[in-house]
Amino acid sequence: MRPRTAWQAMAQQPLRFLTSLWPWRAVAYLVSGVLVGSVALAVLVGALVAGLVLLVVLVGAVLLVGAVMWGVCVAAVERRRLLLVDPDAMPAPHRRPDGPGLKAWVCTRLSEPVTWRELGFTLVSAAALWWLDALVLGFSFVLPVLFIAATDGSTWPWTVFAAFVLIASPYTVTSWAGARAALTRTFLGPRDDELGAELREVRASRARLLDSFDGERQRIERDLHDGAQQRLVSLGMTLGLMRLDAPAGSPLLESIGKAEEQVSEAHRELRNLVRGLNPPALADYGLAAAVTDHASRLAIPFEIDLDIPRSVGRKMESQLYYVINEAMTNIVRHSGATRARISGRYHSDMLVVEITDNGRGEADPDGGSGLTGLADRIAALDGRMRLSSPPGGPTLLHLEVPCHFG
Repeated sequence: MRPRTAWQAMAQQPLRFLTSLWPWRAVAYLVSGVLVGSVALAVLVGALVAGLVLLVVLVGAVLLVGAVMWGVCVAAVERRRLLLVDPDAMPAPHRRPDGPGLKAWVCTRLSEPVTWRELGFTLVSAAALWWLDALVLGFSFVLPVLFIAATDGSTWPWTVFAAFVLIASPYTVTSWAGARAALTRTFLGPRDDELGAELREVRASRARLLDSFDGERQRIERDLHDGAQQRLVSLGMTLGLMRLDAPAGSPLLESIGKAEEQVSEAHRELRNLVRGLNPPALADYGLAAAVTDHASRLAIPFEIDLDIPRSVGRKMESQLYYVINEAMTNIVRHSGATRARISGRYHSDMLVVEITDNGRGEADPDGGSGLTGLADRIAALDGRMRLSSPPGGPTLLHLEVPCHFG
């Protein structure tokens, strides 16, 4: 599967990245950023100056309101430009106007926190971001060309330096483009308190479903432990008593022995199933211990490097455990890998988990595999899943789940 963002393409396929469209998309993102930022600066300064000068009359107030609304327009353009380096759509979190007409639209926008955040982003973009875009482009392309053009016998070291800068320019430009895109998404992305009632209800519904699944899983675990397992134990004891009464060397004794083996195997499989439904290690020692315990029973070696604080909560640990568990099962069954690695960290209110394997690659979440279930489970946690799986491997599964705790 192709990388989903410019940063992912550069990180996971650094050589193939050079022959892809991602560097050109990053250049287009920064060039358009210079154009948008310079226009935003000119219009914003003009509207603010004219508005302050004419504030004594009604026209000045209108111009100041127009300057605020200009931030809404700039933010709309920025959300569209973001698709160049991060194709995940970022819809505007504005609500519908309270009534028809321009006045209702303006009043609604002025009452929304996102409008003022968009104005703040416009000010940052006009004051700094587009200048940085221009500096990165100039350092990456203009400066090396000037050095090369001015080369003579005494300045050849600068030509070598310029050549290195030019060769590294796709990575330089894409690194800044990715950072700028992340900043844009942070500023202009929706906040929980800005979501509409319907979206909030969808989130609440998904949370209730997860809680319901957890409750049902615990009920099944109790029923299997207290019911089926106890019956198998009782059956094994009954067969043991029958063995004592069976004549030595008789066919009945041999049949009882086979039945005991089958009961023992069924009991072992059921115990592993119950253990997977609600692993004791998860409750007693945390996510890393539970994942390590599960990995020890799989056919290929897994390197586990999970450093996630237990203060994220039992519910979050449980959800992550089943996500990682399913991902490991997919690797063992479908990837053809001989080794795999799981790492996880907590960064700035975000849980980041990466699962890699050296298998054949070409994993596709749209192909009806277990990846679809993983994507659904991550989406239910308001997280994001990214997959890089080129032909021949390696495969990288990148998971991001927001997690706020005190």
